[in-house]
Amino acid sequence: MPASRLTPYNKKRDFAVTPEPPGRIGKSAGKKRRFVIQRHAATRLHFDLRLELDGVYKSWAVTKPPSLDPATKRLAVEVEDHPIDYGTFEGTIPQGEYGGGTVQLWDNGTWTPQGDNPQRDLARGSLKVCFDGKRMHGGWALIRLRDKDTGFRKQPRHNWLLIKETDEYAKPGEPDALASEVTSVKSGRTLEEIASRSRKVWHSNRSEKKEPEAKPRAAATRAKAPAKRKAPAAAKPAAKKKLRK
Repeated sequence: MPASRLTPYNKKRDFAVTPEPPGRIGKSAGKKRRFVIQRHAATRLHFDLRLELDGVYKSWAVTKPPSLDPATKRLAVEVEDHPIDYGTFEGTIPQGEYGGGTVQLWDNGTWTPQGDNPQRDLARGSLKVCFDGKRMHGGWALIRLRDKDTGFRKQPRHNWLLIKETDEYAKPGEPDALASEVTSVKSGRTLEEIASRSRKVWHSNRSEKKEPEAKPRAAATRAKAPAKRKAPAAAKPAAKKKLRK
């Protein structure tokens, strides 16, 4: 069933705790599909690339900012499909939850496949696209590497490379040209500002419990002065014994 594509996403999250949207299959897009890149300050800072395809976001965790230098390849680790509603998510996932950390909407726009069958290209491990975003433009390629054996009964982790194609938007010799882009295309906030705002929202959403009013202290009673002890009676002098003559 198509809905099973979001089962891994839903199983990893407690939606009573995380502000992330629950997984639902979205409507199929036309020729121009949406894409989003979210800057994610989890255990390690990375960039989550998401491409809309067949009602979900196909997703990769890119270890560094996308490089505009065609000679510089970025590692992109394939992760579980995400719901289309995730494309507008910006906020903080509580620590202890899967992917705990602050998420920033770093770029968004539309993408078009360079081939006539992106599903087939993705399955074959070579997907070429054109981005029309606020920060990402022109031709890019996602190339899958050979899977490594991760051991008995373990699913292999699919590693890809994100590579900028040589075109008018490329910047040879400037691999970190996009590293200076640190604000959200949605809110204009930095990661720190998003995290600070999220903390304020959590506090305001908590049920306010009225503190019991402090009872007025009773007036301190004066301590009674200790009773004066009576001086012991003076001992009577012993009677002198009369000496017998």
